[in-house]
Amino acid sequence: MRYFALASDYDGTLAANGRISDSTMAALRRLRADGRKVVLVTGRIVEDLLRVCPDLMAFDRVVAENGAVVYWPADGKTGILCPRLPQGFIDELRARNVAPLSVGAVLAATEQPHDTEVLRTIEDLGLDLQIIFNKGSVMVLPSGVNKGTGLRAALDEMGLSPHNVVGVGDAENDHAFLQLCECSAAVANALPTLKERADVLTRGSNGNGVAELIDAIIGDELASVQPERTRRTIPLGTGVDGRRVGFPAYGVNLLFAGSSGSGTSTAAAAVVEQMIQHDYQFCLIDPEGNCDGFQGAEVLGSAQRAPDTSEVIRALAAPRPSVVLNLLAVPIDERPGFCARLIPPMRELRKRTGRPHWLIFDGADHLLPSNLSISTAVESLENSMFVTAEPGQLHHAVLNLADVIVATGDPARTIEKFCYAVRQQVPSFDTASQRTELAVIWFRRADVLAQAFRPGSPTAMRPGHQ
Repeated sequence: MRYFALASDYDGTLAANGRISDSTMAALRRLRADGRKVVLVTGRIVEDLLRVCPDLMAFDRVVAENGAVVYWPADGKTGILCPRLPQGFIDELRARNVAPLSVGAVLAATEQPHDTEVLRTIEDLGLDLQIIFNKGSVMVLPSGVNKGTGLRAALDEMGLSPHNVVGVGDAENDHAFLQLCECSAAVANALPTLKERADVLTRGSNGNGVAELIDAIIGDELASVQPERTRRTIPLGTGVDGRRVGFPAYGVNLLFAGSSGSGTSTAAAAVVEQMIQHDYQFCLIDPEGNCDGFQGAEVLGSAQRAPDTSEVIRALAAPRPSVVLNLLAVPIDERPGFCARLIPPMRELRKRTGRPHWLIFDGADHLLPSNLSISTAVESLENSMFVTAEPGQLHHAVLNLADVIVATGDPARTIEKFCYAVRQQVPSFDTASQRTELAVIWFRRADVLAQAFRPGSPTAMRPGHQ
């Protein structure tokens, strides 16, 4: 499973004229019955929402007041995520006859054309507040608060990553939370500016569009409706034509291969830094203690103490941080067994949360060697990255799993050796592939040329990376 939650706006998205239809509500229940979560993300005040949508139990969380409040439908608990607006500001708006005026736990809302008077009041009082527009509505919140910040707070509390969420909306105040989600969708009645940025456009309007989206999530994780061009990629480097070269953020296994000193580890380190930058969680298994320096990753284990499987799973229970496992204290001949024992609980964690997004084996020929006896554990690997100077010494299941090959040094020769090992025809190479300063990427499941590119460089070199 890739998408563990749907985050949806209310008015104009789930609801038409303030109400959710029975068929749309049934679709929400189907999604939850499929083991996924539903988060409502709305500008409405909770009390108002309870009046127009009494069945909030269809949602696991409600992000209300445009990101300022989180509401738990199961127990009626409310959490306020930011400072309240000063009472003096509310009093001044009323004194200036700004009406209608709705006041929630944090948010104050009115309608256009009162935005001019609201802005003047903020300036006159010298307050650090912002105005957010939603079609004809005018909302006032503390600066920096929006639907995106509220959704992230709710997801953190639920132990979910935005990279495992589909977001859907219809209006300008939905941009912030849709940009956060791995996949963004706009219903057919959405504003043109939202449609231009969305990954998926529904055929149906309002709740019918959301129900359509839900069926696509349950059916095939959106594969049939999300165009290839909009799917998330992780950068690898730059092609000879200047275009960015990357690989899909989900659904592939990578093999980085090249002789010692050819730059394989350096290229892989640059990719790991891109994962950190793009907030993809990973678990990197490091047999030599070379990978302790990734900023934003927690290191478990040392030269004196081996990491424990249970502490690894506990560390990965939250969406952040990523984890590096230092195996120096694990005897060399026991490291393959450590990996084999780690894979099953890692697989179970992924079933529950979709994380870690990537499992990375540095020095993979030492961790998953050809003589590894527990091949079934290896065969279950997905969204994994294998880094090795000796691909011929890797377990056969790992070689067969590899969807994308990144080769350095003498890349054509490395790919030829790989093809011989997996009994696959050697691909054609583009004309730049003979340049030794370049690497080559090959998507072995697709009928495409092996393409030369210039790998990215990590911001900080670590011992052993070259």
